[in-house]
Amino acid sequence: MVAKPFGLDELLARLRAGQRRTTQADEARVVTTASFTVDLALRRVTRNGQDVRLTPTEWGILQILVRNPEKLVTQQQFLTEIWGAAYTKAANYLRVYMAQLRRKLEPEPGNPRHFMTEAGIGYRFQP
Repeated sequence: MVAKPFGLDELLARLRAGQRRTTQADEARVVTTASFTVDLALRRVTRNGQDVRLTPTEWGILQILVRNPEKLVTQQQFLTEIWGAAYTKAANYLRVYMAQLRRKLEPEPGNPRHFMTEAGIGYRFQP
């Protein structure tokens, strides 16, 4: 649902987000790393055999990264797809949620192996 009035950028961001949420056969997959496992179809993350509880925002960020392994995802892409076009300058939100994801999923959050930062540009997922 998009409340009126809304801008074209907001509508396009919402459409892209809705399109991501629709699970297609080729997207329904499991990504396994040395530290954790992500099941995109079941929307489930496990670490050391235990389920990891993620907020909807954390899940959105993780999902974007996992679907784009080793590709650089810019801060602008995250901000537009997760929060909407009105938040394209709010990179501090993204930093907070990335820190939370690292604490929950990385073996050493201070020395990440899977969620790499490209300073001033964005993030990259290394399976």
